[in-house]
Amino acid sequence: MNEQEKGPVMTGKPATSKTVIVVVDGFGVGAMPDAGALRPGDLTADTCGHVLDRCREAFGRPLRLPTLGALGLGLVHPHPDLARRTHLPVAVGRAALGYPGADTFAGHQTMMGADFSRVTVARLADHLDGVTRALTDAGHRVERLDGKPLLVVDGAVLVHDNLEADPGINWNASGRLDDPDPDLALDFDGILSVARTVRAVAPVARVIAVGGHADGPLPEFVRDGDGGTVGLDTPATGFYRNGGLQVQHLGAELDHTRQLPDLAARAGIPVTLVGKAADILACEAAVRRPAVATAEVLAHTLEAVRADGGALVVANVQESDLAGHQQDVERYGRILEQVDAGLAALLSLLTGPGDRLIVTGDHGNDPTIGHAYHTREYVPVLIHRPGAPGVELLPDASSLADVGATAAAALGLDPAGLANGTEIHEAAARAA
Repeated sequence: MNEQEKGPVMTGKPATSKTVIVVVDGFGVGAMPDAGALRPGDLTADTCGHVLDRCREAFGRPLRLPTLGALGLGLVHPHPDLARRTHLPVAVGRAALGYPGADTFAGHQTMMGADFSRVTVARLADHLDGVTRALTDAGHRVERLDGKPLLVVDGAVLVHDNLEADPGINWNASGRLDDPDPDLALDFDGILSVARTVRAVAPVARVIAVGGHADGPLPEFVRDGDGGTVGLDTPATGFYRNGGLQVQHLGAELDHTRQLPDLAARAGIPVTLVGKAADILACEAAVRRPAVATAEVLAHTLEAVRADGGALVVANVQESDLAGHQQDVERYGRILEQVDAGLAALLSLLTGPGDRLIVTGDHGNDPTIGHAYHTREYVPVLIHRPGAPGVELLPDASSLADVGATAAAALGLDPAGLANGTEIHEAAARAA
């Protein structure tokens, strides 16, 4: 019998303890050293600091973030609008991303314990021959579009670089669901079939199947992107505004049994995935509560915590990331205030000595940086530990996987059961 068949190793923590991970999507606390590799200007990225600065100017007051302050955000990011002391028993630090680029899917998979060391950032142009061969072997007709590094499959599906993320992070397979040419008409399953064939040979983190109702032939909306990429300008097609959009994310092959949700579920711990986490994390036993609106995400999270017994809850607040993409600083600030109020409600429920509230991010998305892409930043790691003595300052974690390993330990699980990650140990430094 191998270790996986034996099931997760428990370490004797209370059976009724709860661990809640709240991922504020796109919430960074300053550029990582390699942030300027793609765009030199990103070395100035600081989502947290720039949002605080601009919102003070716009609102005529500091953002009201008393709970994030009490959780120790000001100890991680020394901004004058954040408290530098806290009375709560917390462990605070920051984490490097631990995966290439800055991507929500890769961030969450890494945080849950996946090893993304074999995932690369790559343009479709660098892999055209292999992708073409795979599609042809699967029985598809494949051709280039006007000599561009972009493929037309069966005259109907475009395989292209994703222009809405950093260059080389994701590829898309996009098709019209309402093509007026009966020879080109297809359903979403046809698009998905193409995407799955591409996924089998793609080195990137995600291949995304996209089907929708377009304002015209898709080749009319092809444009050059950054970093030598070429792809479909999906917002310009009308897919997002015409209704009926269908999307499926096909991630890099992962051993989901060695990720935190599955590890917890196999140990008999109820698992709830909320918001975008419900869409992108794998766990057959999990209760899923997909939502975009922050109020709904917070309500689902509180409902899961109020349930009896021990639990793991992973929630993603997506609207902060959307505000970053829209370069809307004021919206970002209002979302942070809404999140802060929700965190206060969570703290009132997580009072047992084994309970944990972990607040973190998956990457940065600085709305002041001058572009609509994610920014490669450190993210905060704020851990509330009821009953623990004082405040602990944590060393920088080398990967988001260390956050998942720390959560596993809090649930009484052996972090070695994850494919990646090491429990973050308390630093010698101590704050009063």
